[in-house]
Amino acid sequence: MKRRASLLTTVLFLTMLSFGTAAPLDVGAPAPAVSALTDEGSELNLADVYSSHDYTLVYFYPKADTPGCTKQGCSLRDAYEELTDQGVAVIGVSYDTVEKQAAFKEKYHFPFTLLADTEKAVAKAFGANGMIMASRSAYLVHDGKIVYADHKGSTTEQANDIIQFLAK
Repeated sequence: MKRRASLLTTVLFLTMLSFGTAAPLDVGAPAPAVSALTDEGSELNLADVYSSHDYTLVYFYPKADTPGCTKQGCSLRDAYEELTDQGVAVIGVSYDTVEKQAAFKEKYHFPFTLLADTEKAVAKAFGANGMIMASRSAYLVHDGKIVYADHKGSTTEQANDIIQFLAK
C-alpha cells in the first residue's frame, strides 16, 4: 500500500511540473506575436520588433542576477555591436518583475530590452515556460518565422552561437 501511495505521489508531482508547459518552438514555426512589460514598464509587442529589424533574438533566462543568467546576458552585451551591425534586435525574457529587470539591466549595463514576463505569456508562446521560472533558451526570428532555436540556451557562448549561425 505504501508503495502504491508513493508511486501516486510521484506521478502527481511530475504531472504538476509539466502542467501548463508547451513544447518549445522549432525552426520554421511562426514567431509568436505576444506582449509584455519592458524593464522601463512600457508594453512591448514582439511583432513590432520583428517587423522593424532583420532579425530578432528572443532569449529566455531563469532568474535575473544569477550566475548563469548574468553570463548569458553579458555574452550578448559584449557582442551587442556586432549583433546590431547584422540587424539583430536582442530581447531578454524572464519571469522577474519590471523592477528586478531594470536593476539587472542597470547593474550589468545591458544595452537591450528585458521583458518582465510575470504572466508567463511570452515564455508559454515560445514553449520556454517552466512552473517556477523560464527555461533557458534562445530563438532567432527572421521574416516572422523562427530560423534558429537553442532549446537549452547557452550562457557564455550565447552571442557566439548566434553570430556563427548568421555567418552561415
